[in-house]
Amino acid sequence: MAIDLNRILISQFEASLSMLKESIEKCPAEHWDGIIGKYPFWHVAYHTLCFIDVYLCPRDEDWVPRTGENGLHPLGRTELDEEYPSRRFSQTELLEYVEICHEMMKQKLGAETAATLEEPSGFSWLPFSRAELHIYNLRHIHHHTGQLTAYLRRAGVDTKWVKAGWK
Repeated sequence: MAIDLNRILISQFEASLSMLKESIEKCPAEHWDGIIGKYPFWHVAYHTLCFIDVYLCPRDEDWVPRTGENGLHPLGRTELDEEYPSRRFSQTELLEYVEICHEMMKQKLGAETAATLEEPSGFSWLPFSRAELHIYNLRHIHHHTGQLTAYLRRAGVDTKWVKAGWK
């Protein structure tokens, strides 16, 4: 039996992104700056999306920031290297970023082959294969989406579990 790993990864990425998207959509305005650990809600969501974006690239040096005054990475790579981003991001901006990451994920994972999945991750600090990188990326999404949804539930906002696919 052949396993279609690309289809499985895309399905689970879509489910994870759907849950992240719902947490961003459902965050009431009065909780957008609410603190999770030591970071505002929006910052946790932004951080998660930035690293989805980065880790979908074949190599660290292939990541291209979306720069400019109204860009998602106004200061380029600095937005990832510094603890705090250079500005606050709106709910609308982060929902648009989810859509960008969703489209990029379908393209990048759809192009992976058995051979490319066995290649190195492309990130010096992640010494494993691209296949494991994708699972690592999913775990990162789950970790922060869990933080966001737990915060929302404490604020009385219900969120749903997504088993598979884009919702």
